[in-house]
Amino acid sequence: MERDIGANRASPSGTLQNHFLIAMPGMRDERFSRSVIYLCAHSDEGAMGLIINRTQQLGFTDVLVELGILDRSQSIRLPARARNMAVRSGGPVDRSRGFVLHSGDYVVDSSMPVSDEVCLTATMDILRAISTGRGPRQALMALGYSGWGAGQLETEIAENGWLSCPATPDLLFDGEVESIYDRILASMGVDLTHLSHSAGHA
Repeated sequence: MERDIGANRASPSGTLQNHFLIAMPGMRDERFSRSVIYLCAHSDEGAMGLIINRTQQLGFTDVLVELGILDRSQSIRLPARARNMAVRSGGPVDRSRGFVLHSGDYVVDSSMPVSDEVCLTATMDILRAISTGRGPRQALMALGYSGWGAGQLETEIAENGWLSCPATPDLLFDGEVESIYDRILASMGVDLTHLSHSAGHA
């Protein structure tokens, strides 16, 4: 999937790149039950995204210590935003690999634009920048990702597995992780009780 990501440096029209995928109540795969996924890349070759409404046990400080970017004793010096940053469970693939979604005010050579307002960076440069307060204005970190082969996501959508809607930075970078699923559905005008009945045909 890494090659696919690099090939989609701009959002082609007609794809779901820079969209939210919202798991329907009838989602068959328990790993994605009640999940909201931000799609970073989507083309004829497949799709890649990050679950944004599930968090890891470890925090951002733990990741920095594990990677040797700082010692545990230095964590008190971290900017409050970095110290309190939750680490999301991005998906079941490559769970040890980190990804940072962030606002477009921070860009390095390895950053991949997902939209005009959102970039994806998967190198340690951005972790160091966030730890010193020189990082992007908005950011979220995830370990692991969610991936689909050619045609797989389209099939799952056709089988009533997912709803989709255009993503907004406000919801993407919202820190109230637990309520994102319900709030995105509400923003779409979707009544979950009615959705449950229609999902029975999935």
